[in-house]
Amino acid sequence: MKPSSKKNKNSLVPFFLLLIQPIFMASNLAIARGAVPFVPPVSLGFWRWTLVFIFLLPFFYQPIIKNYKYIKLEFFKLFFLGFTGCCLCSIFPYVAGKTTTVLNMSLIYTSSAIFIVMLSTFFYKEKINFLQGIGFLFAFIGVLIVISNGKLSTLTNLDFVEGDIWIFGAAISWALYSVYVLHWKSKFNLFTKFTLVAFFGSLSLFPFYLYEVFYLEKKFNVELIPVLWITIAAISPGIIAFILYSQIQKYLGASITGFTIYLFVVYGAFYGIFFFNERLDTSHFLGGALVLLGVYFAKKT
Repeated sequence: MKPSSKKNKNSLVPFFLLLIQPIFMASNLAIARGAVPFVPPVSLGFWRWTLVFIFLLPFFYQPIIKNYKYIKLEFFKLFFLGFTGCCLCSIFPYVAGKTTTVLNMSLIYTSSAIFIVMLSTFFYKEKINFLQGIGFLFAFIGVLIVISNGKLSTLTNLDFVEGDIWIFGAAISWALYSVYVLHWKSKFNLFTKFTLVAFFGSLSLFPFYLYEVFYLEKKFNVELIPVLWITIAAISPGIIAFILYSQIQKYLGASITGFTIYLFVVYGAFYGIFFFNERLDTSHFLGGALVLLGVYFAKKT
């Protein structure tokens, strides 16, 4: 996406948004940890995206009704985006939050940038240069260091923390969503499409929600704290993060917007250390450095 040619009254505003957007984006990982005692993971995801749809619908119902015929034509695409970007990217992190740290989640989730390039190469035959290949290798080694806590025995015995595997799955799912949404030409504008994706995300979560409630018998009490967690999940990493990201892309272009992934790690570490008393150790520094270096190389074209 090319930067907008429109002049801003204050050219620093987009860069300010670049600094604060990852605060809201990374808050999803803090929610994944913090909401564990109050809301089951699938319930959190289902009601999060249901609320996002309810909040956005009053603003975008007119273009949805006007272009209703295109929903049928784009049904599979909308459902796929809702399933990968909302369903899986809710269930996986929220399940991960039970057993792993915000620090680990932020570092592993950053590897999604690597998978985006890999999947683009696989599905759309985009070429990989030497530096990108080195980037993949660095990022892969970095993720292994993080999930193994720097211990070779963890790798040889496949004795991983369960939550790290879940968040790794979320990174792949987000990459699938990102690649598909990038190459998909839709009849709907950006925010109308997001509203519909939220709806299909909620729809795809619904069977899992029923399974969690009636088969696993995991429910939450409709009280202030659980409702507050769900509302924050809908507004902060849902609506606000998306709107800010879209505005940054509009004014600064896709390349500069990509720097949000580096800040995402920083803010993720902040949430983990200051809200959950997590500690940085050598594996975080070494693994994180390799992941970020790998992402940097992977973005070189």
